[in-house]
Amino acid sequence: MTSKLTYNTKQKRLPQPEYGRNIQNMVDYCVSIPDREERTRCAHSIINIMGNLFPHLRDINDFKHILWDHLAIMSDFALDIDYPYEVIKREDMYIKPNKLPYTQGKIKYKHYGKNLENMIEKATTYQEGEQKEYLINLLANHMKKAFLTWNKEAVDDRKIFDDLDLLSEGKIVLNEGEHRLTESKDILSKKGRGSSRRQNK
Repeated sequence: MTSKLTYNTKQKRLPQPEYGRNIQNMVDYCVSIPDREERTRCAHSIINIMGNLFPHLRDINDFKHILWDHLAIMSDFALDIDYPYEVIKREDMYIKPNKLPYTQGKIKYKHYGKNLENMIEKATTYQEGEQKEYLINLLANHMKKAFLTWNKEAVDDRKIFDDLDLLSEGKIVLNEGEHRLTESKDILSKKGRGSSRRQNK
């Protein structure tokens, strides 16, 4: 006589599947124990078994507390014992996290991004000198690279200098006679070589 198999897909969904169905069965049995003291002893035994399943996590702060939270969840909050910690409550499971504050303010040119705008603003506060010149040159070349990421065609340095003038509110003015940026073809060829290397990996 062949016994009929029961597939996991037809069984009760596991609230904490990382512990497996055998541990869940132990928790279900523990909840059903009528004597409170015996039920508490059973719960402590289950916690020890749960901890042994993940020995590499024992150094994590509040590891035991996390196990007791998981036990409460696995019992569907029906396990009536004296918990050694204040465990999570059902209502805490559905609290929506606070919304992340998004950066306010309009981005003038999306292809440059807000971070680059912030760096340009910071550069305007530097004292005149070699360090500021070096930073401005880096920013202008990065702008050209960012521009070519969106527009694969060559871009004239004059366009980058005009955009830098606008983004700095006239505080950084470069001219083509004194400043030369990396050639568009060199930037595009580097991007092409980078893409080829990634595809060949």
